[in-house]
Amino acid sequence: MGTEIYYFSGTGNSLFVARELQKKIPDSVIIPIVSLLHKDVIQTNGKTIGIIFPCHALTIPIAVKRFIRKIDVQSAEYIFAIATRYGTVFRGFNIIEKLLKKKKKHLNSKFILNMCHNEAPRSEKNYIVPSKSDILQIETTVFQKIDQISNVIKTQCSFLEKDANIITKSSSNPIIGFLIEKLVVFLMNISEYIGGANYFYHDNKCNGCGICEKVCLSKKIKITEKRPIWQRNVLCYMCFACLNYCPKQSVQIKDIHGVRSYTTENGRYPHPYATVNDISAQKE
Repeated sequence: MGTEIYYFSGTGNSLFVARELQKKIPDSVIIPIVSLLHKDVIQTNGKTIGIIFPCHALTIPIAVKRFIRKIDVQSAEYIFAIATRYGTVFRGFNIIEKLLKKKKKHLNSKFILNMCHNEAPRSEKNYIVPSKSDILQIETTVFQKIDQISNVIKTQCSFLEKDANIITKSSSNPIIGFLIEKLVVFLMNISEYIGGANYFYHDNKCNGCGICEKVCLSKKIKITEKRPIWQRNVLCYMCFACLNYCPKQSVQIKDIHGVRSYTTENGRYPHPYATVNDISAQKE
């Protein structure tokens, strides 16, 4: 196998990038990360290995961290990573490097793609769902970037992109911003050991359709008596698929200490080219 592209995608951005990149790289295949996490050791076979994922709380998702811990990448001669995000600071590549170093490997190239993000309905007051024209405008830039990325990968060049094009700063004060970023990444790191997020609930608009259970990548959601239950003993991957794919916008997020949730007021964002079946298929 030439190139194996592993991806994790909650509402479709990273899946979209993986699909488009596969079209441009000969002898490549895309593989969902979630489908492999039940294994003790994940054996890779590609000479080129790619990992594509969304930025979660300024760093890499829990599922991606678990995946990298488990992979045997001795076959790899070239490793790349792509983070999709809205425009917040990203502090995850260092974590990937530390995990790969234990396997005597390193990132040959790393990239960041700004896209619409699925956490906006929770975190932004008066959030406006991106229109088709908004998405097309962003995609024009994304397609150009994917062309550049594919050329780097095909030529096996070293490309370690610096974190630029930041849209949302943690704070206008750089010192406070740095401390906030450190705290957010720390909390994200320990969340793996306390069950991830346990702040989801459904309101009275729920019709028991079961879509939230279908798209839940960690299988945390269980439909009981036609209503979803977020099982506290099952780790949440914090992908927000349940929030963004609920057809009734019934899935909500509670306020947590110091962080207001706006899901009861805002619309939702699933990627327009990623269906419920596309997301749920990652578990197969």
